[in-house]
Amino acid sequence: MAMGLFRVCLVVVTAIINHPLLFPRENATVPENEEEFIRKMQEHQEKLQMEQLRLEEELSRLEAEKEALQQEEAEDQQQPEPHATWDLWSTLCMVLFLIIEVWRQDHQDGTLPECLGGDEDELPGLGGILLQGLPLPNRATLDHFYEHCIRSATGDATRTREFVEGFVDDLLEALRSVCNWNTDMEMEDFIGVGSMYENWQVERPLLCHLFVPFIPPEPYSFHPEFWCSSLSMPLERQGYGKIKVTLADGDPLGCICDKTKLGEDMLCLLHGKTRGAWPGSGGSSEMEDLLCSRESSYLDPTKVMKWFQMALTRAWHRIAHKYEFDLAFGELDTPGSLKIKFRSGKFMPFILTPVIQYNDSDLYFITQLPKEPCVEAPASDTDWILSFAVYERQFLRMTAKGLPEGACHLSCLQITSFLLSKQSCLTGPSGLSDYHLKTALLHLLLSRPAADWKASQLDVRLRDLLCFLERSLLEKKLYHFFLGNHKVPETMGLPEVVSRAEPLNLFRPFVLQRTLYHNTVHSFYEMLKNTPTLISEYSLHVPSDCASPPPKAVAL
Repeated sequence: MAMGLFRVCLVVVTAIINHPLLFPRENATVPENEEEFIRKMQEHQEKLQMEQLRLEEELSRLEAEKEALQQEEAEDQQQPEPHATWDLWSTLCMVLFLIIEVWRQDHQDGTLPECLGGDEDELPGLGGILLQGLPLPNRATLDHFYEHCIRSATGDATRTREFVEGFVDDLLEALRSVCNWNTDMEMEDFIGVGSMYENWQVERPLLCHLFVPFIPPEPYSFHPEFWCSSLSMPLERQGYGKIKVTLADGDPLGCICDKTKLGEDMLCLLHGKTRGAWPGSGGSSEMEDLLCSRESSYLDPTKVMKWFQMALTRAWHRIAHKYEFDLAFGELDTPGSLKIKFRSGKFMPFILTPVIQYNDSDLYFITQLPKEPCVEAPASDTDWILSFAVYERQFLRMTAKGLPEGACHLSCLQITSFLLSKQSCLTGPSGLSDYHLKTALLHLLLSRPAADWKASQLDVRLRDLLCFLERSLLEKKLYHFFLGNHKVPETMGLPEVVSRAEPLNLFRPFVLQRTLYHNTVHSFYEMLKNTPTLISEYSLHVPSDCASPPPKAVAL
């Protein structure tokens, strides 16, 4: 009895000790290439299968001994306790064996198990596994590729910006003229943001993204509320805020329609009189709840976006006779997306986003972002996304003044964005976006000396950026550049509430969505393996756009 129990324990302990996921060997070396790595994994799996067969035979033998012991115990009724003890130990051994087997199967699903989960304590040592053996192009090849495929493709960015800005100026003037000053929102001048205004956009056609701040009519005012102002804020609301409509004196209670009699042409933003006619529409359009959520004093971003689109439609109809092109709404998944459609069949897209400024800072609350896999949906219909786009543009400009002439930081970002775009055309979109690439670059700019960004260091800095992204993916951690980052210079003038906030992990959705994480890591490593081929092929000629059907447009 004692000997059988000892053997069972010995088998279980041996299986646990020999399991590579529980006790990895410290002296294990990394194969030089993926094929050798896969071969060794297959050999290791065969060894595990042999070990499994041996354990099954051992368990069968132990089961036979168990039956023999049960017969002996049946003859000796004075010793019931060892029988119970044997049953308990047998059950525990089987449970442990099943747990080990489940873990083994779970970690052998893919060819890159180190990228598909595991304890985070093991991940830092895995950074750069493929990059160390990946032959990235040298600087001469990268320079040639950059000149022929990126710089030439974005050479008309200035003319594009000037054309779009001139048209938007005219459109906003028309919008102001058709709005009722007493009841409609007041539009301010637009602000250029994003890659087009940071001089690193790669994708064609070139896309201008413009913020249009708006303020409420008197006697109302907006009171933005940060998510980090509450200690009990759930994780899914991090990065969001609310916009409360109050009176100009900050009174959150009551409403102007409760204190004074509104005229026939006055309509309360919160309640309205009939919840019917929309201000400035002459009663032809109907909006059920106006701009605020039902029975709430908080702005609803979806309703604000609908109001803005209706206002743009009226403004375009007012000036359409002056232009020899049409204006239409663009991608439905991108709020504020518009298209200038020329008679030749060409089009010029741009994005107009209504935003609300936070106090006197350069922070803006925007309605919503385009639907992306790695962006969590807002938890409430009154949540607004906090945008640091203006601060990001200012930081890049401020940093560029201290870098060497012809610095390669934007070139690294453009090349990486180009590779990500082409990989998305091959394997479909993943959870990695251009915003993640820019965030990684901002962190590197803050951590490396200015002298490291010389033009001659393009290949080295490109590898650094890819390594940073790889490590962030493996750790599932990429923190927002401004929120809670005490290394950001005080000259940026960030609000104190931003500096005191807890860091925000942009890769948090990967922790919750395992399939998305697996697909993103797989796509990233495919991009790395395809990098030499892509750069070599596209260096020979100017690439054409990805073959994809154009998005449907809705005429204004």
